[in-house]
Parts: sequence; structure tokens; C-alpha cells
Amino acid sequence: DGMVGYTGSQNIVTKNYHRKDDLYYEELVARVQGPAVWQLSAIFRTDWYAETRKFLAVDKLPAVAGTVRAQLLPSGPSYRESSNLKLYTALMHGARKKIVIVTPYFVPDDALMTALTSAAQRGVEVTIINSEVIDKVLVGHAQRSYYEELLLAGVRIFLYKKPVFLHTKHMTIDDRIAVVGSSNIDIRSFELDLEVSLVLYDKKSVANLRTIEKRYIQNSSQINLKKWLKRAELKRRLLKRL
Repeated sequence: DGMVGYTGSQNIVTKNYHRKDDLYYEELVARVQGPAVWQLSAIFRTDWYAETRKFLAVDKLPAVAGTVRAQLLPSGPSYRESSNLKLYTALMHGARKKIVIVTPYFVPDDALMTALTSAAQRGVEVTIINSEVIDKVLVGHAQRSYYEELLLAGVRIFLYKKPVFLHTKHMTIDDRIAVVGSSNIDIRSFELDLEVSLVLYDKKSVANLRTIEKRYIQNSSQINLKKWLKRAELKRRLLKRL
């Protein structure tokens, strides 16, 4: 009714769709009220028109429903700028104390890798939470190719324990900004896919997500740099023999 909106990582699909293993997905969705709902509605109406060339009725602007400052940021090939990429990169460069990234797919470009590694090297506590289990083979191994550089820079990497595939997509910066949405930290999400990010400028929202992040870490195993380097060296030796 134009009064409540939802955004996040949730797919509408049965648990066993195209799967014969025991893997299942864990999601995170934000429920919003107030003017941010109108922004979500505007993005939906834009996508609807792009596909159908039909206009949907415009919802009334909802009244303010709380105290959280929020905005919706759409991105995709129909937009001139790589808005999500620029948002994430700018937030990482602006971080002073702590960055936590929860993403199922991590295949960054050079600018984003520089932002992350330089943040860790200047003393920011940078944490990335991925999944131990891989649901897309090529993407899973692609993202692991970045681990060595990240670990050497001081980034902490946690792998959420199988059989759960952590499909949550959010980021928290210091104690002041949170981003929840559909965008992965990969080039496909930044350049090809239509995505939307909810940006929250609110300490309480960050604190709520930090509680969730703490639970994720408790259910994860941390990658040890020395063990990872040995693993990488073993792979290189095996490839030489093939």
C-alpha cells in the first residue's frame, strides 16, 4: 500500500530449487517505513516501465515514521554512473575505525581492493565474512584468489560454516553508516545487474547489524595467513606438475 517496503538479499525460491545437496541459504532483509518506501516504489516503477513501457500509479509520499536518516541508491547498466561501486569505495576510504563486509560473492576491481587494503594498512579493523561452502564454482575460486593480498594487508577473513551459504549482503562503517541491499561486492553487481542499496546513517542500525555480524563470526572459522599461504603454495606446485 505504499507504506511498508522491504529490501535485502532475499530470493523468492524454494529451498531445494535446482539443488540435490544439503546447502541452504541464509538471508537478511530490512523492513522500512516512511519516505524511504516512496524511494523504493520509485525504483520499482522505473524498472516496471523499462520492461513494460507502462506507467504504474504513483504512491503518496508516506509520513515520517522514525528518526533514522535513510536513502535508496539504485545502480545498474541503465544508470550513467557506477553508483554502488563509488559508494562502497568512498565509504571504505572514509572509514576511521572499523569496516565489516558480509557478502556471498567478492570479486572486486582495483579501486575497491586499494580502498580495502589501504584502510587495513592505516589501522582500520577490516573484516570480510564469506561462506565456506561454494555454490558457484568459478565465482567461489575467483574470490579466493584475492584472499592472499587481503590477508597480507591485515584484513580479517571469516568463512561461514557449511552447509549454510551466507547470502546476506551488507556493510557497516565505524559506528555511523550501514548499507543493506541486493548488491554483491563484485563487478557483475556493479556494472551489469540492476541492484538497490539502502544506506542508513544511524548508530542504532549499525549496532543492530553488529549483533548479527557477531553471530556470523561465532559460526565461522577465521582464515590463518600462514596456513593460507601454504595452501596457495601447494596449489602452485600441483599446477606446475599438470
